[in-house]
Amino acid sequence: MHRVCGASSFKYEQTCSSLAPANLNSSWGCRMTRIAILDRAEMNAEQARVYDVAKQTTGIVGGPYHAYIRLPKVFEACQHMRATLAAGPLSRREQQIVNLAVARHWNARYPWYAQARNSLAVGIEPAVIDAINLRKTPSLADARERTCFAVAKEILANKGLSDASYAAAEKTMGLESLVALVATVGSFSMTCLTAATFQIDPPPNNPTPLAE
Repeated sequence: MHRVCGASSFKYEQTCSSLAPANLNSSWGCRMTRIAILDRAEMNAEQARVYDVAKQTTGIVGGPYHAYIRLPKVFEACQHMRATLAAGPLSRREQQIVNLAVARHWNARYPWYAQARNSLAVGIEPAVIDAINLRKTPSLADARERTCFAVAKEILANKGLSDASYAAAEKTMGLESLVALVATVGSFSMTCLTAATFQIDPPPNNPTPLAE
């Protein structure tokens, strides 16, 4: 286990607010992860280069990126993938619904915390977030949003889509959006598995913890 404590912990939380490790050990008052968190001064030249670019563009350098920074090319590729998918064709709400479904499937505590917060920011109703958290089908008025949830859930549960589900999804989403949907499921599954494996967890005051 590795700790982040004191002043460096405060700075870390401020600079990595969207994806930062926060597994708190109450006896030490420190966040703990399975992987040592590299300070900027500890990085080699290539690590520092990709880190600085990310800080100046997306601002996202925490969470699973604390693992990816060990492989700067992976760190950089994940940043590019994230930016590409964020640019569309899925709407922000559609992306968030997929991310919530994926985080819930993998029981990924920090990604769930981050995506619940992001979902509220783009106007997704708390009742929708709560339903997904309880492993229920959320009430969604928009057909594309319903399809995003249904496709993500089926892919993760069944390792693919049935012919009927595929046909319905392509009809509702269109081929390009369906490709983006599947790519988002895969990309965010990597995020969730990385955070879970290296025990990058949410802060103790997490307002939207995963339901048991």
